[in-house]
Amino acid sequence: MNSAADHAPAFETAASQWILLVGVGIEIFGVFIIVVGIIWSARYLFGRNAASRYDSYKISIGRSLLLGLEVLVAADIVKTIAIELTFVSLGLLAGLVVVRTFLSWTLTLEIEGRWPWQPDQPESAREGH
Repeated sequence: MNSAADHAPAFETAASQWILLVGVGIEIFGVFIIVVGIIWSARYLFGRNAASRYDSYKISIGRSLLLGLEVLVAADIVKTIAIELTFVSLGLLAGLVVVRTFLSWTLTLEIEGRWPWQPDQPESAREGH
């Protein structure tokens, strides 16, 4: 008699599985961004002088990693929504976000020579350091 209540758990399970599948798809896309970025960065290995090649290659790979990490954080958030929210899953998500945020900050420092919260320096000031 209570068919609407019987269908609710099935709908929640199906929705949770779809959300989890979307999260895995976003994760795959994040890895794809990183891999394609590394392959695309190889174009800097040819031509120019050696110092310029290395710096350009390093910066290009760093940007690919930054973008990929941002997408992977989004995937973790989506996947956390799909599972039953507990303190353990929330703590795991928080830990992943902290580690990936730290990686993003250090990559930004490596690429741009400044922390993300510092104002961008003019090109002439960067060349002086």
